[in-house]
Amino acid sequence: MIVIAESGATKTDWCLVGGDGVQKSVKTPGMNIAVMPAKAIGEIISQAAGDFSCDADLALVREVHYYAAGLFVPEGEKLPRNGEGLDAALRTAFPNAEIEYASDLLDAARAVCGHSAGIAAILGTGSNSCLYDGEKIVRNVRSGGFILGDEGGGACLGKLFMADFLKGLVPEEISDEFASSFKVDYMTVVGEVYRGEAPSKYLGSFAPWILSRYDRSEYIRNLVDGNFRSFLKRALSQYDLKTYPVGVVGGFGYACQEILQKIGSEFEVTFSCILPSPIEGLIEYHLGQK
Repeated sequence: MIVIAESGATKTDWCLVGGDGVQKSVKTPGMNIAVMPAKAIGEIISQAAGDFSCDADLALVREVHYYAAGLFVPEGEKLPRNGEGLDAALRTAFPNAEIEYASDLLDAARAVCGHSAGIAAILGTGSNSCLYDGEKIVRNVRSGGFILGDEGGGACLGKLFMADFLKGLVPEEISDEFASSFKVDYMTVVGEVYRGEAPSKYLGSFAPWILSRYDRSEYIRNLVDGNFRSFLKRALSQYDLKTYPVGVVGGFGYACQEILQKIGSEFEVTFSCILPSPIEGLIEYHLGQK
């Protein structure tokens, strides 16, 4: 048996996988090893292991594959930076397992490309991309985060809209609807973006509202299309798009897949697959089916 864990800031998706596929799926809070104390990480892992142990003997788990955003494993080492507490907790829960740590970018590449070379993109709250040779990431156009980049992601769309809203550049009808739907006075917005705990998540939270008006507002269409166009121009166009297939992972990209395919056609790019989550592709990858 193997365990696959995909951890983000707010939640972790866990899958216990046997030879015939998924045996059990579990959701727990997210784990950020850079800021969370070891005790809190241990409690979350114990929660997942406890759920799994109701259906399986965890001593039989031979592999654990742990993926997380921002996770960095120094070259030549096996443990992620600041990952001692995480590793200790996983080894306690799964005592006979070999543990692999990898970034969310590698999990996206494995999910959409399997063991073949290709280009993988993440389009969620943030964005990222890479060229993958079937085993490892060989090139990465840096994302830059929501301040310096993240083009194509939900937070970038929210940032573009909010910047226009604060300057009075959003058409009046849309602006009035937005102001009546959210608490977006100037001081609240500035506080959330510049002093809030999760500014990217805050800006990305407006993306569903913006997208819901895509069909009836030219302003919104131009904003959304421009966000994806920037991602194609500034990130994906730096890869060899004529040679490699391009796959996308992420809830935001999945929600906008028709728009994304339309903008991609301007660059002669057809996306080979657009997945809401990498987990199904990762299961296929680790079972040797992809």
